[in-house]
Amino acid sequence: MYHYQVIKNRRTLLERAEKFISDVYFTDCNLRGRLYGSSCPVESLSSFLTPKRIPFSEAEKQTFQLAKVGDSFGPTWWTCWFKVSLCIPEAWKGKEVHFLWESDGEGMVWRDGQPVQGLTKEGQKTSYVLTESLTDEEPHSLCLYVELACNGLFGAGQGSMIAPPDPDRKYSLQRAELVIFNRGVDDLLVDFEMLVDIVKLLGENDQRGFQALFTANEMVNVCDVTDPNSFLAARKLAKKFFSQKNGESQHVVHAMGHCHIDTAWLWPYEETIRKCARSWVTAIRLMEKNADFIFTCSQAQQLEWVKQWYPGLYSQIQHFASRGQFVPVGGTWVEMDGNLPSGESMVRQFLEGQRFFLKEFGRYCTEFWLPDTFGYSAQLPQIMQGCGITRFLTQKLSWNLINKFPHSTFFWEGLDGSQVLTHFPPGDSYEMKCKVEDLLNSVRNNKDKGRANHSAVLFGYGDGGGGPTQRMLQRLERVRDADGLPRVQMSSPDQLFSALEADSTLLCTWTGELFLELHNGSYTTQAQIKKGNRQCETLLHDIEVVSSLALSRNPSFQYPADRLHKLWRLLLLNQFHDVIPGTCIEMVVQDALKYYQEIRSAGAELLQEACRSLLAEKGVPEGKEGSPSLALNTLPWERSEVIQLPGGAAEPTLALVKVPSVGIAAVTESIEPDCPVSVSTQADGTVVMENGILRVIVDKAGRVASICLVNSNREAIAGGCFGNQFVMFDDVPLYWDAWDVMDYHLQTRKPVSGVIRPVEVVHSGGLRGSVKFSLRISEKSSISQELVLDARCPYVKFHTEVDWQESHKFLKVEFPLRVRSPNATYEIQFGHLQRPTHWNTSWDWARFEVWGHKWADLSEHGFGVALLNDCKYGYSVHRNTLTLSLLRAPKSPDATADMGQHQFTYAVMPHTGSFQEAAVIQSAYNLNFPLRLLPKETGSPQTGSWSAFSLSSSAIILETIKQAEDRKDALVLRMFESHGSSASAMLCSSLPLKEALFCDLLERPDATRPAPITASGISLTFTPFQIVSLLVILK
Repeated sequence: MYHYQVIKNRRTLLERAEKFISDVYFTDCNLRGRLYGSSCPVESLSSFLTPKRIPFSEAEKQTFQLAKVGDSFGPTWWTCWFKVSLCIPEAWKGKEVHFLWESDGEGMVWRDGQPVQGLTKEGQKTSYVLTESLTDEEPHSLCLYVELACNGLFGAGQGSMIAPPDPDRKYSLQRAELVIFNRGVDDLLVDFEMLVDIVKLLGENDQRGFQALFTANEMVNVCDVTDPNSFLAARKLAKKFFSQKNGESQHVVHAMGHCHIDTAWLWPYEETIRKCARSWVTAIRLMEKNADFIFTCSQAQQLEWVKQWYPGLYSQIQHFASRGQFVPVGGTWVEMDGNLPSGESMVRQFLEGQRFFLKEFGRYCTEFWLPDTFGYSAQLPQIMQGCGITRFLTQKLSWNLINKFPHSTFFWEGLDGSQVLTHFPPGDSYEMKCKVEDLLNSVRNNKDKGRANHSAVLFGYGDGGGGPTQRMLQRLERVRDADGLPRVQMSSPDQLFSALEADSTLLCTWTGELFLELHNGSYTTQAQIKKGNRQCETLLHDIEVVSSLALSRNPSFQYPADRLHKLWRLLLLNQFHDVIPGTCIEMVVQDALKYYQEIRSAGAELLQEACRSLLAEKGVPEGKEGSPSLALNTLPWERSEVIQLPGGAAEPTLALVKVPSVGIAAVTESIEPDCPVSVSTQADGTVVMENGILRVIVDKAGRVASICLVNSNREAIAGGCFGNQFVMFDDVPLYWDAWDVMDYHLQTRKPVSGVIRPVEVVHSGGLRGSVKFSLRISEKSSISQELVLDARCPYVKFHTEVDWQESHKFLKVEFPLRVRSPNATYEIQFGHLQRPTHWNTSWDWARFEVWGHKWADLSEHGFGVALLNDCKYGYSVHRNTLTLSLLRAPKSPDATADMGQHQFTYAVMPHTGSFQEAAVIQSAYNLNFPLRLLPKETGSPQTGSWSAFSLSSSAIILETIKQAEDRKDALVLRMFESHGSSASAMLCSSLPLKEALFCDLLERPDATRPAPITASGISLTFTPFQIVSLLVILK
């Protein structure tokens, strides 16, 4: 065949190939226009609408009304079920026949009562394959059902993806028909697509790019779209190009099917259940057709949902898991936030997740999988190691706004020195499409070239589900080992990490937290969710402690393991990385708050039952007549605190009580304080409160003019400044409204100064001194606050109520301190870390807003000030000003975020010495775990106090006491070293202990490491920030 000489005009040749496969231009004569052959309408189409998400068994019994293509359905969050009757023409024998369905809602095809295919136009899934080659034996007439969710892949945002959902939106059916699918055309389209992308992405200076260009041009020459027999010659040209192999040193891409499904985000929890089914049934279809296809799946909660709602699909998942194609990963109950959950909550994420994966799939996960979370705590490596996990995958730090993270593959070293092999896919995405760009980015963006020659490509539509498509697999098949591109292999996480481990000697180590330089407004958004999380963590802790004590002392007590598991799982669910950060729609917020209330309600019953059982046992003290009469301390140190006794009197009755470590004390008469609190009002209207430890001066506007340590006469507040200064900021981010607070918000600072009611005395002294005042934030918002100073208390509390009705504003409270230090310290899970108070480098000022848990501290040698709180997580410390973030007011994706009434408490604690020596850690626990008053029950007439556990070292925190998962006669005690030091401690107990063994965080005992029980207790040693778990067998 004679060819004219090819004119080397790159643009015309490239655009010629592009137009040949365009779905917009020249479809009457190009290849794309031949993808579908003959078509025929469905025989009948009918539907019914329901506001509920109902099972198929209920849906098929409903009355269906006639429907047609072009009809609209809705509104948002409703479900439209379609009944579709099909009749395939006899003339289509030998043809591949698809049922084509296009809608802007998310669909699921049901056949013979089972889900068989997800249909989502946004996820490139618009057809269900009825047959690959029609035979006489196959049914030509059949009935399908399509369950259409009236929402898109990313919810129903009005005007933009993250806008609040449009509740009145309607969804339309755009196409429903039978078509002949031309497989030969589709195969050629994939060839052309990959060649065109190679041309564009390798560029004009790459020889391989020109080879791809000329190959594509020659394929157009030989391809006659009206003659399928010509396709073979074109495909041979493509095959010749793709079969030219790479060299031995080429980078290896490990391709894994992936479908990140946010457990709730721009849609409610209930819709996620259906998203999982739609996505995973589609993945199962791909596994049936592609024996080497591997699909990774995290989040035990989602699998539990599918097991409950789609048992047939779940059986298929287990089948393909046994074949190694469906690969559970992650090891956690959900893909939780990496910053805000407590240390124990993080342990429970793994404990619940790993036990689920072991039970359902026969193995623990060895990789932690958290691709979309807003930063990662420095204690995660140790928690991972304790849960049997040595590998970690994420990519979220590629979102950093300021600094590029310097590694793709490295060892991540945690707070205690634990290390895990960590991989950030260099393609910087967890939803790649297997295009040439994705593969090249995996090489070009690899920040560890020369150190690591393997990387992951996670492919499939994500966030809203969808997952991989057949087209993605076809793309990978073309370029498995094509010169000019990295080598591609379908792989599992284990294969990837094994390859990285085999050549890891040159890898670098990153020590400390993985801080995301973005989304730091999420430490504060949706304050009620943050408060619910903290309070429920506290409640579950207390229930487990009291239940464990009751179990050890009362043989008839049944530890409520099943009910506690249910409550823990609700709490863990709400720790998903778009729920606890507050970056979700209003429906999700309402669900989350409902779950917190369920935990509170059911938890209160469990606590009462455990207390009743414990108090019924001999040896537990009983107080005087009247109820309540006992004080419970669930923390591992003795506490002397002022408590309020319930009663109907106008003036609350206060008592100063002393309660032993993890124990109970009878409330008889109040202890007389060494130094009663004094309160005096000065001539200028300021109020002075003093308790022998602190002297606090409050001005008429509620600002703190002075906090002085009495014994050392050391002032905490900076000269000429005021503490407790409320400040407002404009809070308009670049895009991610609920997520982000930008650095420029700091330039808009405005003090809150409008006084509604000046300071007045509430409690005039004795056991408690307090004052209250009210401020006007704006015409719509206000603050009321009571400052409380109790006898023997080393900190002053600020009980705060805010009526918040703002828009794009940020409320904080500042304490400028008479302290100079280049670093501030923040509590994190099972420990603390330091962050700079200066902005020397871009890495420093990127931390203008950071997260912490119950306390933050700014100290110089010999003196410091701690800021404690009972439900806040956002902080900022610049130079000498310690700031707590209180409330935000974003409008997307929840237009009502944080609007309404808020109650919270923070406290300021000046101290001499270090914060460790001053017991700041213990004080923050005390603020968050108040002494509980218990009703008097029938029991021993003994009075006094009783303690179950105590520790000889203040550095060691006994964080958790619970029943062991697999032994009803055993307790698990979880402790950690809190000071950042090597420490020894004696654990003493009054409980009948038979034996003690060290165990890991999954409660697997180490038979080689017994913990001998002596008359003095159990001797323990700790390295800095080490977490230690003991399995204690009861007698």
